[in-house]
Order: sequence, then structure tokens, then C-alpha cells
Amino acid sequence: MRNSELWRLVDEEFGRAYGRHLAATHVLHALGDRTVEQALATGAQPRRVWQALCDDMDVPPERWLGRDLPLRDHPERA
Repeated sequence: MRNSELWRLVDEEFGRAYGRHLAATHVLHALGDRTVEQALATGAQPRRVWQALCDDMDVPPERWLGRDLPLRDHPERA
């Protein structure tokens, strides 16, 4: 997973404004008591950061990979 994919998932799950606020302020104990931003800045793998955030915020596992989009609407095809 790339950082851009992490941010896409954060935006989809929490909305852009709240997701960015959460990433800047919510401390994840699973990542050494760091925020999402701090963990990424110190080299944590985006997938691990996303999983820790999902665990902490009780995101159901079926949403951990993001929304299912028809192929023509997929962001990587734009």
C-alpha cells in the first residue's frame, strides 16, 4: 500500500476533513503512541498504519479495503 492509497481510504471512511483531523490528533497505541501523521513520518508502513486506525476506530473488516467501485469509476483508471 502506498501513502496515497492510505489517504484515499481515510477520506472514504471518515470524510476528508474529519479524516485529516483524526490523522493529526488521534494517538494509536498500536503504533507506539503516535498519530497517523507521526507514524508515517517515521517510516511506518501505510498498510500497518491503516490497520491500526481501523482497529482503533472499530471500522468493520469488510470496509478495510475501501468501497467496491465499478471498474470504470476506479481512481487508478482516471
